[in-house]
Amino acid sequence: MTSTPPPSTPPTRTPPPPFTVEDYTARMRRAAADAAAAGLDGLVITPGPDLVWLTGYRPTAVTERLTALVLTPGQDPVLLLPRLERADAEDAVAAPSLTIIDWTDGEDPFARLAAFVGAHASMGIADSAWALHLLGLQDAVPGSSYRALTQCLPMLRAVKDADELARLAAAGAAADATYEQIVDVPFAGRKETDVAADLARLLREHGHEQVDFTVVGSGPNGANPHHEAGDRVIEEGDAVVLDFGGLMDGYGSDTTRTVCVGEPSARLREVHEVVRVAQQAGVDAVRPGVACQEVDRAARAVITDAGYGEQFIHRTGHGIGTTTHEPPYMIEGEEQPLIPGMCFSVEPGIYLTGELGVRIEDIVTVTDTGAVRFNTTDHGLRVVG
Repeated sequence: MTSTPPPSTPPTRTPPPPFTVEDYTARMRRAAADAAAAGLDGLVITPGPDLVWLTGYRPTAVTERLTALVLTPGQDPVLLLPRLERADAEDAVAAPSLTIIDWTDGEDPFARLAAFVGAHASMGIADSAWALHLLGLQDAVPGSSYRALTQCLPMLRAVKDADELARLAAAGAAADATYEQIVDVPFAGRKETDVAADLARLLREHGHEQVDFTVVGSGPNGANPHHEAGDRVIEEGDAVVLDFGGLMDGYGSDTTRTVCVGEPSARLREVHEVVRVAQQAGVDAVRPGVACQEVDRAARAVITDAGYGEQFIHRTGHGIGTTTHEPPYMIEGEEQPLIPGMCFSVEPGIYLTGELGVRIEDIVTVTDTGAVRFNTTDHGLRVVG
């Protein structure tokens, strides 16, 4: 059985206005200032989410050809890129203070870049940088050193402004609409991959331009938190973990609900209720000034007290923004205080090997007084067909 529901009518949606020249200029200026405050001489940003967030430029293809944005305190930003991609960059980058410098095949791009990275400089570098490019830059600039951006500036993109919060809220609402439709899809007798395909289709119908993951973990597969949907046929009585999300208007969604095909067992009801209470405790712990680890501790205490502590095998949450996983992380040992505008998941789970898994996840944002959820679908154990 591989039947799918009839196509739904995509909702009418007005995309948000693009970010402005002032937005990108302010972001680059702040990043350079944050680098100085962290004791760095500057930043090297290669293609990836940081480059998009700072400039609006996403190269059409990420290849061995070097593209790098250099931000140094007190200097105008410089973007070095291949000449054949200059026209695309000029169309995408609106910040007037940004100088674009190109290089052609046959030239040494690292020698060009070295002019903007001083000898013995200590630089932050994007996590997405290729080893090829980092090693080339180290050879070209004697004595220079580099630190991963998430280590030296983990909060660079963590606090969202009003426009970013609006995009995240819209992405969350689209994921919620997807869930409300997926529960009407036939589950029993179909493969996990069939339901995953329905999830991906529905996310796109509701406005996502990119689907990052569609976890469908049925029965014992639900005990693997990152199970990749496979050929297992979903059976009557199965618990099914549904974890899905992606990017809409450049910002992420990520939500998880656990459903049951037919009447749930007493065991499943018990485990699901423990996770539901733990997830609520994690959300209740969110308020400004509280350390990230306290969110993890609050959710974990509920599960541990219920006797399932060894079966909660991952952190309670991760940040979300232009990527679906980014700082801050809700994990023991993370003492970063929560700040209004931070957005992250709260997603405790219990995983019983060979039997079942349960996870419940919402994206929340920190407010002046607590937390607001971007996912509002029912947390109860939903029965599907």
